[in-house]
Amino acid sequence: RSSMKSRLLLFSDLDGSLLDHTSYSHTAAAPTLDRLREMNVPVILASSKTRTEMLAIREELGNGHPFIVENGAAVLIPDGYFPTPPGGAQRSDGYWVIEFCAPRRHWLELVERQRPAHPGEFVTFAESGTHQIRAMTGLSPGAAERAALREYGEPVRWLGTHARRERFIEAVERMGARVLIGGRFLHVSGDIDKGRALCCLRNRYERDGVPAGCHTIAVGDSQNDVAMLEAADQALIVRSRFHEPPKLARRSGVTVSERFGPEGWREGVEAILDTLPIELTG
Repeated sequence: RSSMKSRLLLFSDLDGSLLDHTSYSHTAAAPTLDRLREMNVPVILASSKTRTEMLAIREELGNGHPFIVENGAAVLIPDGYFPTPPGGAQRSDGYWVIEFCAPRRHWLELVERQRPAHPGEFVTFAESGTHQIRAMTGLSPGAAERAALREYGEPVRWLGTHARRERFIEAVERMGARVLIGGRFLHVSGDIDKGRALCCLRNRYERDGVPAGCHTIAVGDSQNDVAMLEAADQALIVRSRFHEPPKLARRSGVTVSERFGPEGWREGVEAILDTLPIELTG
């Protein structure tokens, strides 16, 4: 073990990882969340969810740490969390917001330009009411309303064939968008990913006087988590009942859970905590 003490940071995806894919419950992971709290390890939530959705989940979890919204489109840091405000951030409702891409209206316009070429093949969040979003996600009415409040991109429910989906993705990407394939939706946004947001936050913690830097763990279950899983010191892939585990280029520092969802999250995080190669600062 190193004699220098590192700060451990845990970055976690939500749906299918910390939260159950269908019930959205985190109960199975609660004992590990308690352990991390006792260890003074920030759990930094990183999701495709909106700011409004994540504020509600953070409140439910009693989580006061920075968080990453809409697949890495922005990082939100509570006011006063670090000694000095982060560079390049805007203040908004008690948070410092670092944005990595253009606003939603820009990406929605690109998607709408594809409608004549793909009639009846997709549904956007923007055209869906709360009732339809509930049907597509299984969310409660309040949660569906929060999910609709996108700021940086547009979720698209694909209804056509796989081959046609590839043509749609190619077309919007030619116009400057980037498409992330999530568990349920295509997320059309800018050149963003959770990995870049992880690096931004890790650098901010390291500026805050951590002697040996930060040791990062990233947890995710699907394709839109890959950049974050690649960027962290250690990656935990949580198995899904609904899709294959994402493929990583890295070969070392990867754990794959046996269990699914929050049970797999707990199993994998506990295994990593029990074998950490570093000494931690509190």
